[in-house]
This record gives sequence, C-alpha cells and structure tokens, in this order.
Amino acid sequence: MRGRPAPAVLPPPLRVGVGLIAALAALVVAVLGALYAGDGKPGVVDARVRAAVDDGGPSWRHVALAVDFLGEPGGAATLVAALVTGCLLLRCPRAAVLAVVGVGMSVGTATLLKSLVGRTIHDGNLSYPSGHTAFLTALALVVALLASGRLGLGGTGGTSLVLAAALVAGAAMGWAQVALDAHYPTDVLGGWCTALAVVPATAWLVDRVADAGRREPR
Repeated sequence: MRGRPAPAVLPPPLRVGVGLIAALAALVVAVLGALYAGDGKPGVVDARVRAAVDDGGPSWRHVALAVDFLGEPGGAATLVAALVTGCLLLRCPRAAVLAVVGVGMSVGTATLLKSLVGRTIHDGNLSYPSGHTAFLTALALVVALLASGRLGLGGTGGTSLVLAAALVAGAAMGWAQVALDAHYPTDVLGGWCTALAVVPATAWLVDRVADAGRREPR
C-alpha cells in the first residue's frame, strides 16, 4: 500500500497568485539587469534612496552587520539547517527539499546574473542582484509556503502571507545592504525579485517530481 502523500510545497490554491507574482518578478529582474548592465555607479533612484537611508550611527550599524551575517556562509548554513530540521520534524519532506534546492537556486541564480549583468560597486565588485537579499527572501518564502499549507489557507490568504513574508525579509536584508553601502538599492530590488521568481518555480518543480515518482508503478 502507498503511504499518505506528502503535502504539496506549493499548495494548489496559491499556484495562480504566486505564479503571477513570480512572472512579474522575473520581468523586473530582466529589466533592471538590462538598465544597469556594465554600470559602475548608482542611478538616480539609487542615489535618492541611499541618501534617505540613515544608518543611525554605530548602534544601527551593529544591527545592520547582524542582519548581514544571516546571509554570510556561517549564518546562512545555520538558518537552512534549522529550517530543514523543522520541516522534517513537521513531516514535510518536500518543504525540506525546497529549503535546500529553492534557496540554493536563488543564490546561484543571483551569482550567475552578477556575471552576466556586470554591474559593479566600489573596487569592481559585482553587485547586481544582491545575493544576500535573494537568500533571506528565499528562506522566508519557503517558511511562508510551508505555513500556508499547514494552515490550509486559501488563494488570497496564502498569497498574501507569502508576499508579506518576502517583503519583511527583503526589506530587512535590503536595508542592511544599503546601510552598509554593500549594494545599490536597485541591487536589493533585483535580489528580492530573483527569489520571488525562483522559489515558486522550484516549488512547482519539486511537487511535479515528487508526484511523478508516486505515480510510477512498482
């Protein structure tokens, strides 16, 4: 006998709404990449946003550094390991896979895009899109998708939760990157949209592969 099927990591009620968000996010990534390809200075929007961001002195800089650490290898590995453990304890193996593959694909895509776009900051460091922002946003998206499925939220509620989680995570890491002058604001937007585009697509793929495996005859 076959066991009870594992819950979908991208609940069916969310597929249309989240899919539309992912498509729009991919478009934004492409447009920004084309606008800033090969550039090495802030745009008009970047300059205005950066001027409006006040790191508040040493105390707020410590906060920004703490948030930034979450996207560094040590902090990122700890967060992913904790999320995978939580998914397995909740018996959500698909979410555990997404926590590794979806987050990894988001960061990997951001890294690839940096080389393709060629935008730089400071001493020629590739900057677009922000990998730190893509990472934390992707992690938040996995948590939100898991919560939506566990709570049985409908399309509107689930999509709202997913978008809200992405906004909070992206805003937190984005503020840290701009406050530390590690990225231009449009780099942050690109990183946020990269995760919004990659994670839903990866979640859909995880479900398709898992469902196909269950249908194979034994």
